[in-house]
Amino acid sequence: MKENIVAQNKKARHDYFITQTYEAGIQLKGTEIKSIRQHKANINDAFVSIKNGEIFIVNMHVAPYDHGNLFNHDETRTRKLLMHKKEIIKLEVKAKEDGFTIIPLKLYFNEGLAKLEIAVAKGKKLFDKREDLKEKDAQMYIKKTLKDAFKR
Repeated sequence: MKENIVAQNKKARHDYFITQTYEAGIQLKGTEIKSIRQHKANINDAFVSIKNGEIFIVNMHVAPYDHGNLFNHDETRTRKLLMHKKEIIKLEVKAKEDGFTIIPLKLYFNEGLAKLEIAVAKGKKLFDKREDLKEKDAQMYIKKTLKDAFKR
């Protein structure tokens, strides 16, 4: 199973506590998939919403296809995500809990199909972000000192 990552939301893990992740397919038009295959997609400002038992990704930017003509797509249109009904119901229940939201983490190809990894997440406070940065710096320092100790 080979993954070809097209776009990642790197800031999501800094801004949110990730509790669960899910994989969803995306309903795309012809020029959109061609543009995504050229790695011209961005999910940094995107979010996921659930309406009438269906799940959508809003504000995902896919650049227009270079060789497209009048059939080119709208860049930030709302796209339907493809998931099982039971998973959508679980996500909807989780999203209605206080402080939880659904965010996209990465867009990738899995066996030729475009997939989106979405996560149920809770926003971090400023002091949580600072604590994570301190922990990350401490881990880097430990790693560096161990590396220097083994060189001697």
